Amino acid sequence: MLKPAEDGQEPDGCVFQGETAITIDDKGRLAIPTGYRDLVARECGNRLVITYNPFEAGSLYLYPQPVWERVRDQINALPRTKSVSRNLQLKLVGAASFVEPDGSGRISVPASHRSAVGIEKKAVLLGMGDKFELWSEQAHHAQIRQTIGDADLGEDMLDLQL
Repeated sequence: MLKPAEDGQEPDGCVFQGETAITIDDKGRLAIPTGYRDLVARECGNRLVITYNPFEAGSLYLYPQPVWERVRDQINALPRTKSVSRNLQLKLVGAASFVEPDGSGRISVPASHRSAVGIEKKAVLLGMGDKFELWSEQAHHAQIRQTIGDADLGEDMLDLQL
């Protein structure tokens, strides 16, 4: 589920990994998995940032605050005269909301975010290295059913030992 940072990783203390089925309660809250709660409190100052995944429908990004600040600054440094830059700024920075776990380890996912990506009662939380991705159950199932073919592999992937 989580492991310490290795050489070459950003020094934020750890890497998030793993898949957890999540239930969203009637108030739009989800419980952070217990294995991550101490880590979020210690490494993130108990502050996370939730925003849209600009690359795939049905998913939100959930960043630790220190990681988010680096991403935000990179996105804001892009030229605003290019539509792709403005689109990233809109989806990532413009839609970003700070969330803090309550005493029970729950965070509130804004209704606008849940609605936009189709998250209702059931969702999937994926540890993706330096951040989490929160997927609607349907979008996650569709994504994992897709296979990767030879034509999808770039040169940088050919030497992977999976």
